[in-house]
Amino acid sequence: MRVLVTAASRHSATTEVAQAIASTLAGAGLEVTVRRPEEIVDLVSYDAVVVGSAIYAGHWLKPATDLIDRTASRMRTMPVWLFSTGPIGDPLKPDALPADVAPILERSHAREHRLFGGRLDRRDLGIVERTMVRIVGAADGDYRPWGEITEWAEEIAGVLKASAPSPQPA
Repeated sequence: MRVLVTAASRHSATTEVAQAIASTLAGAGLEVTVRRPEEIVDLVSYDAVVVGSAIYAGHWLKPATDLIDRTASRMRTMPVWLFSTGPIGDPLKPDALPADVAPILERSHAREHRLFGGRLDRRDLGIVERTMVRIVGAADGDYRPWGEITEWAEEIAGVLKASAPSPQPA
């Protein structure tokens, strides 16, 4: 079972989530490739895909939505999972789904979408991003729930391994 894990990220926090998911899937015996969405031309080499994006202003990043648009017809024929990262604080804010997740779920026929907390380090931000963070009063910190991320990846691995064809006797 060949699985692609890909995520659009501005400051590497979402990429780190994708890498953790990929590590868990590989640990379960799946063949995993991690690539950035803009590097992917098609999905013909994969049996399943996990796509994620950081959330900015309530929306997925363009490289992730462009990937969905380019490959939606293939995604509809394979197992697909989606995730978003971005909410910060305690409790996490915002706690609502990103505005464009519903249409992305529809286009990709994804089995599921998960929303995970994000990471905020003002030192990584540009002036516009720092201004937005200041306006909304966001607090620096790493709010990614690593245990939940690992559990979700284990669930995906279980589904994929259960659906993989059994080796045929020689």
